[in-house]
Amino acid sequence: MSVQELRRRFLEGAPPPSIMILKSLAADPRKGVQQLHTTLCRRRDKARREDRRQNAMLWMEREFWRQGVERIAGVDEVGIGPMAGPVVAAAVVFPADVEPFGVDDSKRLDATQREDLAVQIHRTALSVGVGIGEVEEIEQLNIYHAGLLAMRRALENLAEPPQRVLTDARHISGVDLPQYPVRKGDERVFSIAAASIIAKIWRDDYMCKLAQRYPGYGFERHKGYCTAAHQKAVQRLGPCPIHRRSYGFIRQMTSQERVLL
Repeated sequence: MSVQELRRRFLEGAPPPSIMILKSLAADPRKGVQQLHTTLCRRRDKARREDRRQNAMLWMEREFWRQGVERIAGVDEVGIGPMAGPVVAAAVVFPADVEPFGVDDSKRLDATQREDLAVQIHRTALSVGVGIGEVEEIEQLNIYHAGLLAMRRALENLAEPPQRVLTDARHISGVDLPQYPVRKGDERVFSIAAASIIAKIWRDDYMCKLAQRYPGYGFERHKGYCTAAHQKAVQRLGPCPIHRRSYGFIRQMTSQERVLL
């Protein structure tokens, strides 16, 4: 086969080549084939690393499943940092026979990857719950406790109460279930990472809907985060009902307004 034919065969969506094929390519003296062999070996090594990472992320769930504990909920929240919009949490429970499928901390994924994985999570999970801490609750409780409230609501919205709860270094008050906080849990634990993806997708979609209710602020783009464009919009239009008035920039804006009045 020509080098071009080999490249088409092994690089354009084909399954990974076998060891025998890689050995055959390695023995081919053509420069183009040697380059193809190097590329395929790098792809293989990358795929192996990803497989190891994914399997390592299921270490806590698999230990509980081995003990006979079936319903293990991973919980995470998004929306701590924005100066507008709610904080949103998700809880995800997977079946004991789940196989890894590319889940990672939502912050490490682009929008398309999150959308694709969210579909897979909903298709695979036994149950998914979402909870919200509204702006008013953020103002009353502070963002930390509003986040915990959203996480509790996400657990309450699961189809069945879980037997164990895995969190990203949090203890959820008001939840009378065994909880296991894991430092950097959204990077290290499969179900917590899955929850971070669901929460991110849900909140982003919700902010796009709020953008239609409160036009001009650009919520569909920055999702309420304190970007330069968002700050300029607030300076031009003033805060709207979904802005967190206790947050620094908004608090400064409203203080200035009171001074001018």
